[in-house]
Amino acid sequence: MPDTILLVDDEENMRFVVARALSSDGYGIREASSGKEALIQVEAESPDLVILDQRMQGMDGIQTLTEIKQDNPDLPVIMLTAHGNVENAVQAMKAGAVEYLTKPFDIEELKLVVRKALRVSRLVRQVDYLRSELDRDYDTGGIIGNSPQMHDVLDTVSRVAPSDATVIIYGESGTGKELIAKAIHENSSRRDRAFIQLSCAALPETLLESELFGYEKGAFTGATGAKPGRFELADGGSLFLDEIGDITLAVQVKLLRVLEQKTFERLGGSKTVDVDVRLIGATNRDLPTMVRDGEFREDLFYRLNVIPINMPPLRNRKDDIRLLVNHFMKRYAPDKELSDKALRLLAEYSWPGNVRELQNTIERASILCRNREIRVDDLPEEISHSRPLSCGSFKLPPDGIALEQVEQELISQALERTGGNKTRAAELLGISRHTLLYRLDKFGIGN
Repeated sequence: MPDTILLVDDEENMRFVVARALSSDGYGIREASSGKEALIQVEAESPDLVILDQRMQGMDGIQTLTEIKQDNPDLPVIMLTAHGNVENAVQAMKAGAVEYLTKPFDIEELKLVVRKALRVSRLVRQVDYLRSELDRDYDTGGIIGNSPQMHDVLDTVSRVAPSDATVIIYGESGTGKELIAKAIHENSSRRDRAFIQLSCAALPETLLESELFGYEKGAFTGATGAKPGRFELADGGSLFLDEIGDITLAVQVKLLRVLEQKTFERLGGSKTVDVDVRLIGATNRDLPTMVRDGEFREDLFYRLNVIPINMPPLRNRKDDIRLLVNHFMKRYAPDKELSDKALRLLAEYSWPGNVRELQNTIERASILCRNREIRVDDLPEEISHSRPLSCGSFKLPPDGIALEQVEQELISQALERTGGNKTRAAELLGISRHTLLYRLDKFGIGN
């Protein structure tokens, strides 16, 4: 749906002229003949812009503008008057008008001012969102890797980035899925527009909906004003939904509609919003299994799974560990060195938390180390006391051995290593949590 403009003027002829000119440019037009009617329409319709006459009977333009701004501080308002002077202009600007035009005005000038006001309004919303995100830790270290697995990932990124295809990135927590999403955006034709992100993990359904689609004033308790959602903020750019496998079936229906029709409504609203957004999803869950179990919509899965990218866990690209260690040492401990024994231990560790765990380990060691050399004792206990998973006492005899026995031994070791944490045990074994639960049930482990 196009941007909606509310025209507020007690002169019907003026509303007619302006409405005809702006509607010819594709804007949706609403009209109000008084300040009181304008306040009702602003609350009911949530327009994108208000054009307001300063001199009206009853509630004048300045009073109307002041009341509009009380509940809608970000709503752009252009003030019109037939009595132009510096005092009127200053008064309008102080009350919150973004621009001031004196009647009679040139229609083309009005159109230019309208386009500028709407463009600035969109940019302000995006800047406000990005400013709120500055407190987040984006300390991810860049995409670093020379292993064949990472070469494959980066090759896929280079080929899919120029397109507008939907991408879903699979991988365990801490593997760098967000970095890949950003790389896709930065190498696309949308690079100069917004990159907006949202983690869907553990968000209640209503909160997730309001974050995705925005809401109107009064949509729920505490909604004292309208707020755009992430889809609106990402219009023209890219939206990265992390942990997309965690969204409920009800939200999946609404997400599918946006992907298919590129439209939605805010919570508590009736106005259809059009968006042009490239969606990039990420998950550490097994979506095909979730589809089979009825936990994820099949139609949405195929909409998302246009270009799948699989991020390898760090234990499967050990060639990159030394590169990453050197990178994080330069960042967190440029004046320190790492002992050969400590480096060897880091290279052999299984890294269930992947690159994020390695990054945190180097940062922690750089802070706690009292010497110029980081040694084994400066590493976390789970690393300094770690040993590689092995098959214990099993050795392949001449007549062979049941593979299930080897599986049971490794699963038991992984559970012991992680203190019974099934998710981390599955990561150590390189299988999904669902697969581990199946094998635990099959072998009767833990019963």
